[in-house]
Amino acid sequence: MDKLQVQYCHFCSENLRETNPFVLNILKDLDEEITEKPEKEIILNIAGNNRLRKVQRLTGEDFWLLSKVLRNRSLIIGLDVRYNLISDVGAYYAAKLLQKQPHLTYLNLMFNDIGPDGGELIAKALHKNRTLKYLRMTGNKIENTGGMVFAAMLQINSSLEKLDLGDCDLGLQSVIAFSTVLTQNQAIKGINLNRPILYGEQEESTVHMGHMLKENHFLVELHLCKHDMKNFGMQQLCNALYLNSSLRYLDVSCNKITRDGMVYLADVLKSNTTLEVIDLSFNRIENAGAKYLSETLTSHNRSLKALSVVSNKIEGEGLVALSQSMKTNLILSNIYIWGNKFDEATCVAYSDLMKSGRLNPDNTDVEPYEVDGHVYLAEVSNGLKRHYYWTPTYGNPYDYSSSAGFALVPVGQHL
Repeated sequence: MDKLQVQYCHFCSENLRETNPFVLNILKDLDEEITEKPEKEIILNIAGNNRLRKVQRLTGEDFWLLSKVLRNRSLIIGLDVRYNLISDVGAYYAAKLLQKQPHLTYLNLMFNDIGPDGGELIAKALHKNRTLKYLRMTGNKIENTGGMVFAAMLQINSSLEKLDLGDCDLGLQSVIAFSTVLTQNQAIKGINLNRPILYGEQEESTVHMGHMLKENHFLVELHLCKHDMKNFGMQQLCNALYLNSSLRYLDVSCNKITRDGMVYLADVLKSNTTLEVIDLSFNRIENAGAKYLSETLTSHNRSLKALSVVSNKIEGEGLVALSQSMKTNLILSNIYIWGNKFDEATCVAYSDLMKSGRLNPDNTDVEPYEVDGHVYLAEVSNGLKRHYYWTPTYGNPYDYSSSAGFALVPVGQHL
């Protein structure tokens, strides 16, 4: 078979188009990799926010020519074109690729200026696709119209395992549609519905999500970040979790949950034995909420592995209580506390946990240091999903310490 770069140049000249030097260089490197390891399956990464190369972001036409090259390549099982400019034109060719490339299992189109029309094309292409496992549409403004088409697609598609529609401007109607469809769909294991555009104070979205969790016994990972969720919404989810036996990762970060919401969560954690990761970052649970959780983690729960309470207005008393629970509860391995109000007792408590070996430094977002005999905590770049929107220039972007939530509950091969 012709080398990828040769084929790409051929298609460009055949269609009287200029080659994109960024694409050409990446295909050249890929050809070398294929020559060295001819049997290795490959994720083709053409991210437009690459800082190590001179980038010329892909347009819809660039993506068209690239898709022609990829059609018969069985070794290329994933395509990452995040942060480019492929728009609805590129979405049309992405839909064609999904219909004609029977080996693609991962497709990342995040932040590509795809609108409702492009979203509809991709969703309809998935009606017949039987190979794609993970699709990221994050940040493309497909709005309520596109969201409804994706929800309808989940009634037909039985192979997609993870779908990310975070920051897509979904409306309440499409969030309710996803809740309804997921009561029947048995394939989806992870879904991200972060930051929908919701109006009103009724918290209908969480009511419907609660109903879905009572019925669905296949969903493993659920992201409801920025849903304007309050304690009533938290109560709806917790009531459902008494009956749910599959959910392992619950993300309710960036909401308006307070200490009262933690009463419901602490109570359900006494009997729930499946939840392993809970992200409560950027809420307001304060000392009282932290104490409710620590009491349950100390005396009852032995399944939770990771807890994030970043930026929750918790002071020393609550943070120390959480650290004490780790001495009794040996299952809880990851805890993230940065952004709260540390006092010296807090600093000493977490320093002691790390010194004793109970808390691995990779499993928390603080690091102790000492000045003039006093212990302080500094922030380190660890978390449940630090590399959700971006990947580091150097090192492994899927490193456990920075993406602990996805590592502990692996749904989908890549972020």
